Amino acid sequence: MNTMKSEQIESLRNMRIGISLALATFVFGFGLGGLFGAAEDTIKSSLRTSADNVMESVYKGDQAKANNTVSKSWSYYKRAHMHAGGMGAAALSLMLLLALLPVREIFKVSVSTLLGIGAVGYPVFWLLAAIRAPSLGGTHAAKESLAILAIPSAGCFILGAILTLALFLQFAFQKNIPPKN
Repeated sequence: MNTMKSEQIESLRNMRIGISLALATFVFGFGLGGLFGAAEDTIKSSLRTSADNVMESVYKGDQAKANNTVSKSWSYYKRAHMHAGGMGAAALSLMLLLALLPVREIFKVSVSTLLGIGAVGYPVFWLLAAIRAPSLGGTHAAKESLAILAIPSAGCFILGAILTLALFLQFAFQKNIPPKN
């Protein structure tokens, strides 16, 4: 059985921030799933209460609009859960690939950190949008209020994925492959 080379193990250790964030994203996603199972009615009730508290001032008594916002907010909770699982898995997979590549450690550490920040930040954006939407009168307002989180975190994740692809392609198609040790 092959064992990992010490350089790859050291790479994993050096990428500890990104890897920790990716693993935290898993815990966040699974935690949300557990919360749904344990307290779905309580979450939905909280969303309803937030909308009811601003029914006259924000919704101008429009119950249908409030109901629509509460429903979409619940969908955003589920979106946060799904993004956390998918982005956490993708980030961790990309980081493991990075650890295997013969590239400078600074690239591995930087790219893994970008992936980790993106993986955790973007699902948190969806959760916060879900929580804020009923009191703001709609999901659009909630998303706009959190653009400062959504745009950089999505950008970090996309940039990290693109850089990982570029580093892999550079390795995969280079003419002078480093000799095996």
